[in-house]
Amino acid sequence: MVRWVIYAMVYLGSALMVYNIFGFLRFARFIRGMKMWRWGNRILYIPIILLVSFLLGYLMVGLFGNPDILVAGILFGGSVFVFVMYRLFNTILRRVFEIEHLEAELMAAGESNRAKSSFLASVSHEMRTPMNVILGQNTLALKNPDLPAETREQLLKIGHSARHLSGLINGILDMQQIESGELTMCSAPFSLRDALEEVNGMVGAMCEEKGLRFQPSHAECATAVYLGDAMHLKQALMCLLDNAVKFTDAPGTVRFAVECVQARDDGNDVRFIVSDTGVGIDEAFLPKLMEPFTQEDASFTNRFGGSGMGMTIANSIVTHMGGRIDVVSRKGEGTTFTVTVPMTLAAPDEQPVNGARESEDGCGDKAPPVNLGGRRVLVVDDMAENAEIVSDLLELEDVESDTAGNGKAAVETFEKSEMHYYDAILMDLRMPEMDGMEAARRIRALDRADARTVPIIALTANAYESDVQNSLEAGMNDHLVKPVDADKLYAALGRWMNNGKGKED
Repeated sequence: MVRWVIYAMVYLGSALMVYNIFGFLRFARFIRGMKMWRWGNRILYIPIILLVSFLLGYLMVGLFGNPDILVAGILFGGSVFVFVMYRLFNTILRRVFEIEHLEAELMAAGESNRAKSSFLASVSHEMRTPMNVILGQNTLALKNPDLPAETREQLLKIGHSARHLSGLINGILDMQQIESGELTMCSAPFSLRDALEEVNGMVGAMCEEKGLRFQPSHAECATAVYLGDAMHLKQALMCLLDNAVKFTDAPGTVRFAVECVQARDDGNDVRFIVSDTGVGIDEAFLPKLMEPFTQEDASFTNRFGGSGMGMTIANSIVTHMGGRIDVVSRKGEGTTFTVTVPMTLAAPDEQPVNGARESEDGCGDKAPPVNLGGRRVLVVDDMAENAEIVSDLLELEDVESDTAGNGKAAVETFEKSEMHYYDAILMDLRMPEMDGMEAARRIRALDRADARTVPIIALTANAYESDVQNSLEAGMNDHLVKPVDADKLYAALGRWMNNGKGKED
C-alpha cells in the first residue's frame, strides 16, 4: 500500500510538472505578445528548460529508481511549490501589465481632455466674437425711439435668443473652469437682500412669461450683509430656479424660500429652498443628477430644452462655498432643492459703499453711476464690426472714441497722442501683429506719465480665470468679456476713470 502511495506521489508530481511547463510556455508567449520585454526573449525559456530537466528526473526516479516516502514527498512538494510560484508570478505580472495599460489609457484620456479644453476654448472664442456683434447691434437698434412696434418686438425676440445662446456659451466655459480647477471664489461684503431682489426679479419675469406662480419668502437673515462671492451665489441659485421654471408647466408654482438654520457668532448657515410642482425626477436618476451633460429623459431636451450643465455648475459652486445641495423629488409631483451654505457676517467697517453693488466679478464694490460725457477712449480691436459697436455704445453716453486695428497700432496711436488725451483704453487680446497683452506692457513702459496711469481694460472673448490673471499681470486694470454688456462697460469705465488713475508703478 505504501509503495502505491509513493509512486502515486511521484507520477502526480510529474503530471503537475508537465502542467507547469505548458503554463510557463503560455506565460512566455504572453510576455512576448505584450511587446514590453526589454531583454532577450531567450531568457524566458530558461525556467522551461529547468522544469523539463526536473520532469526527466521525476520520470527516471519513477521508472528506474526505488524511491521511499521521503523522496516521493520531496518530488511531489517540489511540483506543488513550482505550481504555486508560477500562478503567483503570473498573477502579479499580469496585474502589473493591466495597471500599466490603465495608466497609458489615463494619460491618453488626459491628453484628449486637454485637446478638448483647447478646442472648446478656441470655439467659444470664435462664437463670442459674432455674438458680440449680434447683441451689440441689437442693443443699438433698440435705442431707436422711432422703431415700429412690430420691429421692436422682433428685435426683442432676437435679443432674447441671442442671450440664451450666450448663456450656453458661458455654461460651457463654466464647465471647463470646473474641470480644469480654475473656478475661484472671492470674499467681499455684499447685501444678500440686494442679491435676492435681483434673483427674484429675473425669476418673477420668467414665471410671468410662462404663466407660473412665483412665491418668494425670505427670513430676517436675508437682510444682512455677508462676506462672500455674490455673483457665483446668484449663478448657483439661478441654475436651480431656471430648472424649476423650465420643468414646470402652467399653471404650476415655483417657490423660493430663504431660512437661517444655525446662528453663529460670526454668521449663519443660510438655507435656500427651491421647489416646484413640475415633472419631478425619478428616484433612480437622482444619483446621476449632478453629473455633467446628463438628463433623465432625452425627450425632455426637445420638450423643455437645456444642456444638462446647470446642476453640475450649481453643485460645484456650492461645494466651493463649503455648502451642499440636497434634493427630494417624486415623479409627476415636483422637486425640492435645498442649498445650505455657511455665510460669514460682514463687520461694521466692511459694509458695501452706499448705493453701490458688487462688481462684475462679484468681488468689491461697483462704483455708483457717473457721467461719462466728454471723455475719450481708444478702442483696440482687429474686427472692425466689434470696434464699431463699442464706439456706438460709447457714443450713446457722449463718449468720444478712436480705434486701432491691432496692438502695434494702439501703441503707436497712444504714443503720438497728447498727454492725457485718452481717458481709457479698451483692449482686445487676440490680434494680429501684436496681441493686447504685449500692447499693454509696451504702453506701460512708455516714457510718459499718463502711460502708467491711463486705465487699460481688456475687452475680449477670452473668459478663463487664467486669461483674467494674464491681463492683470500685463498691466491692465480690468477684464470684460464679450459679448459686451453695455451696463458693465459703462460701469467699468466709470469705476476706473472716476479713480483718475490706472496702474501705478
